[in-house]
Amino acid sequence: MKARVKLVDGMMFVGESGSGHAVVMDGAPEYGGRNLGIRPMEMLLIGLGGCTAFDVVQILRKGREDVTDCEVEVSGERAEADPKVFTAIHVEYRVKGRNLAPAKVERAIELSKDKYCSASIMLGATAKITHGWTVVDEAAEAQATA
Repeated sequence: MKARVKLVDGMMFVGESGSGHAVVMDGAPEYGGRNLGIRPMEMLLIGLGGCTAFDVVQILRKGREDVTDCEVEVSGERAEADPKVFTAIHVEYRVKGRNLAPAKVERAIELSKDKYCSASIMLGATAKITHGWTVVDEAAEAQATA
């Protein structure tokens, strides 16, 4: 796996993945940026959210659960002093589907957290990571709005 990051202007960089995708990163104005892109530390949280969401959906679908949507919100707190690592991270899942078994959703999250999500396991070396989750039954939601 490879990545390349190149300075564009001021404190704006373009990151390119080995798979051919790109993302703009920029700093806050107080650090010479123009606020035109995502912050590098925000990308770590997005990476964690994407890694665990991928795991959870894949585990549930392999278990024949009918998942139709998965949202993961990730919030992090950083140390006051440099290197300002993440010290606390909360991962909140909202999994939607038809007749999802809450116990299976909980188990998928546990498996991601403890075994499969390399981003979570790496960040967990410096941060206390907590998890919460909600299961939304698509059929019940449709009836409630009808």
